[in-house]
Amino acid sequence: MVTFLQDALTDVKNSLPDISDITFILPSKRAGGFLLNELKKNTAATFFAPLICSIEEFIEELSNLKIINNAELLFKSYEAYLKTDSITEKEDFETYSTWATTLLNDFNEIDRYLVEPTQFFSYLASIKTLERWGVKEEKTELINNYLQFWESLPAFYENIQSLLLKEQIGYQGMVYREASANIEHYITANKNKTHVFIGFNALNTAEQHIIQELLETETTMVYWDADRTFYEDSKHSASHFIRKYIKEWKYFQQKTPKFIAQNYEKPKNFQFIEVQKNIGQAKYVGELLSTLSDDEINKTAVVLGDENLLVPLLYSLPENVKNLNLTMGVPLKQFPAVVFFEKLFAIHTRDTEMLYYKDVLSLLNHPVGKNLVTEFDTIAQNITNENITHISFLDLMALSDSSKNDMLELLFKNWKNTSHTAIKSSLEIIEELRKKHTSTTIESVVIQQLHTVFSEIDALNQKYPHLKSIKSVNTLFSELTATTSLDFEGDAYYGLQIMGVLETRVLDFENVIITSVNEGIFPSGKSNASFITYDLKQQFSLPLFTEKDAIYTYHFYRLLHRAKSVTLLYNNHSEGINTGEKSRFIRQLE
Repeated sequence: MVTFLQDALTDVKNSLPDISDITFILPSKRAGGFLLNELKKNTAATFFAPLICSIEEFIEELSNLKIINNAELLFKSYEAYLKTDSITEKEDFETYSTWATTLLNDFNEIDRYLVEPTQFFSYLASIKTLERWGVKEEKTELINNYLQFWESLPAFYENIQSLLLKEQIGYQGMVYREASANIEHYITANKNKTHVFIGFNALNTAEQHIIQELLETETTMVYWDADRTFYEDSKHSASHFIRKYIKEWKYFQQKTPKFIAQNYEKPKNFQFIEVQKNIGQAKYVGELLSTLSDDEINKTAVVLGDENLLVPLLYSLPENVKNLNLTMGVPLKQFPAVVFFEKLFAIHTRDTEMLYYKDVLSLLNHPVGKNLVTEFDTIAQNITNENITHISFLDLMALSDSSKNDMLELLFKNWKNTSHTAIKSSLEIIEELRKKHTSTTIESVVIQQLHTVFSEIDALNQKYPHLKSIKSVNTLFSELTATTSLDFEGDAYYGLQIMGVLETRVLDFENVIITSVNEGIFPSGKSNASFITYDLKQQFSLPLFTEKDAIYTYHFYRLLHRAKSVTLLYNNHSEGINTGEKSRFIRQLE
């Protein structure tokens, strides 16, 4: 199989024999790693490697700003919020954090799509005023504060930008807007530099502006990974964005796009498998992998349509999977160790001297709890025998066989609702777990990531003293574990590849196994929380659900372009958001 990256690289070499001065820009760092690997494999002599970067790294270079993570942005934005004089009723950090993430995501979106902020915020404030039209008179003060907040958004937005710019940092959208504004200066300073963009699909407005400006220099090339089967079908959304750019961009009025291939129509073996529940899918994938040779496994990707399938899948992998590379956006929150800390925080958030027996047993019966406290059976038996419903920390210690149990004390001694104690105790628990998990296992990787999370919380709390309670620590912990991803990397280019949908960009595999191909999951029916109404998004050309759907469609069919064997699994069990209905993608292929 000739991959898209191999095709693109061959064409670049034919056009530009000396590739050492080229800047290659790809959708992700992972894609850039695969491109570099192809270069090494296909270049006989020693060579100077070209610059290969992700689009985000390139944007940082253009803007002269560094993108900060969401946790630090939350704290930085709170400082800007406190300095916004027109917001007269300020909320504490704990309350602020419950809605700020949504608002910051909206700021990110309007910046990435180069929306003019003054006009946008004016429209948004007007909409919020209309939403409160006709509210009873006694609620006037509350409503006035609410409306005042929306009218103060321009000042709040400007304060965030100003505060971040002083430190030469920014959130992603802000950095994109700055990069777009700087592109002409960058081109002037880099007149002879060649840029090659590979494998892009849905571009935000800032990216479109930057790439079009670079194309006008005549030293820039763009390689689309599209297939003629979908590109020439105007009703098929798999090529929606690429068709749009080729039709609308001035550059393509005179130049032929590179390149629209024809791979999809080559013979493929499709299997559509109906399985019950996530555990059933995980076991089926394990059984399927057990039938493959080492060579076949090296050419196989398991793509998870639902990230919740990762943990059961990892425990279902057969013995013949000797090498594994896992790089996907799976939140740390999916792993059992995080649940343990959520239970622990729930106990201490109540801030009471008496512990409810079910909470104690639930925590100690958790796999992490059993690992930390080996006397669980003794304690549980004593609680049952004495018919205890509520127990003090000292009485709980007395139920243990040991005269002193440091771990029980660490877990259950009252934290007095102080954030410092909560963070310090959590780090001590993590340190104990690290001692018990010295070999490289899934659990040890999770524990190491949790150590990173609590260390970051500790550093943020020392730098920005806004965490006043255990609940506020728990809120930040939930935010970080939801946005921190687990990477369990082996040889990135050898062995079984397990990845999320976005991680498949520009990569090709002969054998593709996709799980959770259910309607509402793949493609996703979810929309991110937003204060921006549908009409306002439409008016300011912000992406709508239809665009999100087209992105999923592109990723799905792109995976099939060069594949020879495709297995699609779906869960027929109706539960939660899953209706048990096969995805429209399967119906289109049947």
